[in-house]
Parts: sequence; structure tokens; C-alpha cells
Amino acid sequence: MMDIYVFVFSWTELIFFSLLLGAFVHQLYYYFRYFYGVLRLKKRIKKNKVPFLTDKPPVSVIICAKDEADNLRKFLPFVLQQEYPDFEVIVINDGSTDETEELLRELSKTYSNLRTTFVPVGAKNISTKKLGLTLGIKAAKNDWLLFTDADCMPEDKMWIARMARNFYPETEFVLGYGAYLNKKGFLNKLITYDTLMIALQYLGMAAARKPYMGVGRNLAYRKETFFSQKGFASTLNLQSGDDDLMVNRASNAINTRIEIEPDSITWSEPNMTFKGWFFQKERHLSVSSNYKSLSKYRLILEPLSRGLFYIAFAALLFLGNPVTLIATALLFLVRFVIQLVIINLSAKHFGEKKYLFEILIFDIFLPFVSFYILTIGRIASKRKTVRWK
Repeated sequence: MMDIYVFVFSWTELIFFSLLLGAFVHQLYYYFRYFYGVLRLKKRIKKNKVPFLTDKPPVSVIICAKDEADNLRKFLPFVLQQEYPDFEVIVINDGSTDETEELLRELSKTYSNLRTTFVPVGAKNISTKKLGLTLGIKAAKNDWLLFTDADCMPEDKMWIARMARNFYPETEFVLGYGAYLNKKGFLNKLITYDTLMIALQYLGMAAARKPYMGVGRNLAYRKETFFSQKGFASTLNLQSGDDDLMVNRASNAINTRIEIEPDSITWSEPNMTFKGWFFQKERHLSVSSNYKSLSKYRLILEPLSRGLFYIAFAALLFLGNPVTLIATALLFLVRFVIQLVIINLSAKHFGEKKYLFEILIFDIFLPFVSFYILTIGRIASKRKTVRWK
């Protein structure tokens, strides 16, 4: 006679499975709504459904540099040699004590479009970078300002042209992707993954008409917008936030566009030590509490649902009967496959590394890093002196 198995579901099991299912649904929504945004826009561009400007308005590229002589020597010529009809490059020497001044003087002899200014050595501002950027913006001849860093290299000579094709009359911000150069090793894979996911988030949310930040390695906005926002006046008490807080404060669904073509990317030298990367992440997260309330609300929901998903998954591995174990494994597998597809297709588009099971490690590890920085690390950081670089 055939045995009949009756599975009894405990309340604890049902609660954890409900949490798992709810978190799973939110995770899928977030991935398809936001992280998939770059790929969705790529398809629309391919079908000629996205308009681009044919005019080429004049552009001022602004770079702030502090003791960056080696990086300027290596990367600045790639910026100066852009194929664009009318642009200037303004480099602000932020009190450098290395050979920056001499290097800029020599490059000025070769490149007529290079202009320089400086922040005096010993300036007392909390963020001399914001002071330097303000000086560079005031010196700019053009309304459209394109920002990058001294350690950044454009993908090719079309960088300015790609960003500038988004400079419509109603546009005030254009967000680009600032990637890190691919190197060998686990740390580099962690850094490039983290950078890619942050980019997919802010680019995807901007594509969904919910912009909240940009990165100073690849960001454009109008000079008029800068002054209408009173520059960095509201953030002078902060050591960071010259890029993301400006976007968070003034961007909206109408005035913000994103540029995702591979030749619009800027590449930066990555940190070579975990301590250096952690410090960089700490500096970025230090200003997140100043985001608009709605931005903070949207940003906290994803890691919260992710944490609930993993907690419920782990609990059901111990508490579940065969039926819930199969359902739990299926939900986990579906989410992982979606992650693999969206993340790796996006990485391929941007010329990044391919990720496999590292996704699971980074997916769990990175929220713990952010949580530590925003809690225990925030208390400790008040005792530190933070450089902007």
C-alpha cells in the first residue's frame, strides 16, 4: 500500500517562508526596475528610440589635483587630445607639493586648450577640493562643465562627444560611468564589482527618473546650475560630497540624463590595499546621511530586503520540511540566475570582468561593510582627519 506523507508546517516555518517570498519579490522588482536599467536603455538606443543632440556645445573639463604629478603625466594627455571641436581643460592645483606645477607649465606649452589655477598651500577649508572646484568653475569659459579626476583616463577620444550629445536645453545633469581599471587579484574583483553595482544602481535609478547621485570621475552639469544651487555652500562643513550631494540636491526626473556607451567611460587606478579601498568607501558613505529622505528610503530598501532574504533562507535550511526546502532552493536559484544574467551582461557592456560565485560572496559581504561604516565606523571616523583624495 502506498505510503502517504503529510507535511505539517509550523508557524515559524510559515513566517520565515513569507519573509523569504516577500524579500524575493522585492529583489526581483529592484533588479528589473533599476539594475536592468542600463541594459534596457541599451536596447532602446539600438532601436533608435533615444534622441541625442547633434550640436556640439562648448565644454569646460575640470580636474582638481593634489600631489598627482605622476597621474597627470600619465592620464591628462588623453583628456587634452579629445576629438571635440570646442573644449578647454582646467586643472586646479590643490596645494600640491610635488612636481604638479612644473608639469602643468610644460603641458601648457604643447596644449593650448589647457588652463590652470590653484588653491594656495595651507588653505584652511575643510574640503580644499570644493574650494578648488569652485575656483575652476568660476574660471570656466563655458556653461557646460565636465568633471573627472587626475587619476582618470577616458576610454577613448570620444568621451566628451558622448557626454555632450546629452546636453539638451532642459538637461542640467549628465551622469556617466567611472570605472576602475581591471587588475589581478581578489581585492580588485571586489572593487570592480562594488563599483559596477553602485553604477548600475545610480544609472538605473536615473533612467527610471529617480536620480539620486553621480560620481565626480565622470559627471557633467551646467555652470548656471552650480551657481543657482549656491555652489557647495550647503556642504562646506563636509569633507566629501562635491559630486553626489550636488546631484542629489538638484537633479530630477526631467533635468537628468545618463550616458552608457562604452566609449563614454572613464577608468581610474584602483586601490591596491583593502585599507585604502575601505577608507575610500568610508569617505563616500560619510555624506549619505545628507541625501534627501526619499533617496535614503529607496536606497535602504534593497539591502534590507537582501538581508531578510538571506536570513530567511538560512533559517529555512534548518527549519524547513522537504516541500519548503525545495521551494526555498528554487527561489534562491531563480534570484541567483537573474543576478548572473543582469550583472554579467552589464559588465560585458562596460568591458568589465565576468562574475560567477563571487556574486554570492560580495552580495553578502558588502552590506556588512556599509553597515559597519554607517554605525561603528562613523563614530570612529569623527576622530580622523580625512583627505579628499
